[in-house]
Amino acid sequence: MNQFTDLNLLIKKIFIPVMLTHSSGHLILKVLCCEIGASCRILRCNSDFVAATLDLGGAALSREAVNAGYCSALRSYAMCTKRMARACRGDLAYHSAVQGIEDLLIQHRCPRAGPTAQPRPLPQGTLSGDFCLYERSFNNTEGRAPEYLHCSVFGDPHIRTFSHDFQTCAIQGAWPLVDNEYLYIQATSSPTREGTHSTALTKITIIFKNMRQCIDQQLYQAELDNVPAAFADGSVSSGERQGHHTAHIGTVLVVRQSGHSLGLSIRSPRAIVNAFGPEQDLQLCVWGCPLSQRLNMLHPPPPDPSLSSIGAHSHCAALLPARDVYYQACVFDLTSSGDLNSSMAAVSALQDARNMIPDRERIHLLPVASSVQHLARLDLTMQLTLLSMLGILARV
Repeated sequence: MNQFTDLNLLIKKIFIPVMLTHSSGHLILKVLCCEIGASCRILRCNSDFVAATLDLGGAALSREAVNAGYCSALRSYAMCTKRMARACRGDLAYHSAVQGIEDLLIQHRCPRAGPTAQPRPLPQGTLSGDFCLYERSFNNTEGRAPEYLHCSVFGDPHIRTFSHDFQTCAIQGAWPLVDNEYLYIQATSSPTREGTHSTALTKITIIFKNMRQCIDQQLYQAELDNVPAAFADGSVSSGERQGHHTAHIGTVLVVRQSGHSLGLSIRSPRAIVNAFGPEQDLQLCVWGCPLSQRLNMLHPPPPDPSLSSIGAHSHCAALLPARDVYYQACVFDLTSSGDLNSSMAAVSALQDARNMIPDRERIHLLPVASSVQHLARLDLTMQLTLLSMLGILARV
């Protein structure tokens, strides 16, 4: 086992508990520009350790030099965790990091005393005061405002993708909504009752990835009946820099609970949304649900026979102004769950769309139009497949 295998194991040991365990409070969160709070900063230690070991894989370095650099990074990591001991008391990620460091120091026979890794320097040159304000920086560079895209996930669950496709999904478990160079969002869907097809969003995890000039990596996690107004470490904004958690990527996120389900809406610049590589190919907000997981929203599953009959159509028509996808989603959720409170998920999602989509004509999507667009894509795929088959036969 080499140093870099050890590094991957240590990072997994540290970050997986962070993503899965923290939650508190019950409030509606709108992550915007907030003041700072003193808190556990273990993620800063993690980021500095990763940065200190990035250059150790160079072919020009000897095995001894690599091990010396690795030990220096581990000693720096250990010193950072010691500085965090008081603020991080009781934090699972902190204690995982401390134990992981201790194990690796022993495995690699690193002396307890010795040189430590120097912090990686910030990029040369003076950064503009607008560097961490995406909208202003983009306008200064491009001479125009960014183009914004909108995605939302709510209810049973329903997804409106960045490209305005609207789908109802049969997904269960944890699925990534967004996974790019700046932001990771994961949603977890669980069955609402045994013996029914109804599901609900029960957990949302948001990670703002480290951007040294502007923010440290931060985690936000909401669970059903537990929607905190702060990040997992207790802070409500970035620790040591002037700037804001979403201002540096020009992104607005809204997390809320409606009835017995969570919901999330996002508005983000196109350049941020598209900042991902080929390995980040599973993003429900970008590609939608897998074909095998899509449901026909116009034909909801039968409700639990034990539930009283509810006039779903009339109830949703009284709450929503148009017979669009939000209306159909409302009917679907109300029919499949039998819970009147479930209708508020569609109402809230529509309000978010109004706030986040500048083109008024794009807010209300018609279910028929959405289906036609989807069928058109399938027809094109079938045509391309047929042409490919014909080409193969012609060569035989």
